[in-house]
Amino acid sequence: MPLFGGYEQSGPGIAKDAPKKKPFFRFWEIVGRKFWKLLELNLLMMCLMIPLAIGGAAILLLSERNTTAAIAIMSVMGLVFAVLFGPWMAGTAQVLRKFTLEKPCFMMQTFFRAFKSSFKQACPMGLIDLLVLSSAASGSYVYPLFIQRLKETGESGSLVYYILFIAALSIAFVVIMMSFYAYLMMVSTDLSFKNIMKNSLALTFIALKRNLLTLLLAGLVMVVFTVLAIYFPYIMIFVLLFMPSSFAAFIVVFNSYPVIQKYVVDPYYAQLGEVNPEMSFTETEGENVFEDQGGKEKPIEAPASKKKSRKGKIVS
Repeated sequence: MPLFGGYEQSGPGIAKDAPKKKPFFRFWEIVGRKFWKLLELNLLMMCLMIPLAIGGAAILLLSERNTTAAIAIMSVMGLVFAVLFGPWMAGTAQVLRKFTLEKPCFMMQTFFRAFKSSFKQACPMGLIDLLVLSSAASGSYVYPLFIQRLKETGESGSLVYYILFIAALSIAFVVIMMSFYAYLMMVSTDLSFKNIMKNSLALTFIALKRNLLTLLLAGLVMVVFTVLAIYFPYIMIFVLLFMPSSFAAFIVVFNSYPVIQKYVVDPYYAQLGEVNPEMSFTETEGENVFEDQGGKEKPIEAPASKKKSRKGKIVS
């Protein structure tokens, strides 16, 4: 018998006005449908690391023979990475936005079109992200050392470093959550960079609970794969090319874009008295020539002769 049943018979179909699935089930349904596309997207995201890989190779191969050349190559490659980071994230956001809206998407074309169109806004946003995250990472390493040294010597002033440490982490978290919205607005609206930053900051606090949950889930995915990479480095070198960056990014987009729709996109079209075009595919204007009968048809049974003909050898 066929693996998934006979193709000669059909069920009742899907009703046009069927209730929308809850976000949790819809998320996993999209992941299942777009699984291979997510793997391809992850590989595309990893291409951004090529400049850093070239710079790292230069340091390893040239540092003993020509330190100046190695540092120069690493600096140039680091700059290339920093310039491309923001537009690369914008291209990724556009692809995952299409997945979230369940719209057709030619991945490479969609990615590079968004990369090009949002370059002027996404590039400075990417530089801000990298600067803040680098500062937070440095602070997370340096401030605890200062605190520990003050404790060992019995000197006062450790409270100042505690405050600086907490401030650095807080700013980093805010900027990360702003990034959830900034790149998505760049590829889905015509807002100026100033307004995108203002809206991103506002949405960070308006949807704070959702943002913290998103940050926790995406971070958990990355931590799990990092731990696996530590214990199984040779296997995970290959696995990390295809997972988990795109999966974590999809969690972010799936949770964040509905907030943009609710507070940015929908109010704009409501002021114009128009229907949000992202939602218009579910609605029709005027009288329908044909009525959608999904969910109302009677199941079609296969003829008895065809049912018998299914018996036979299955070639795998």
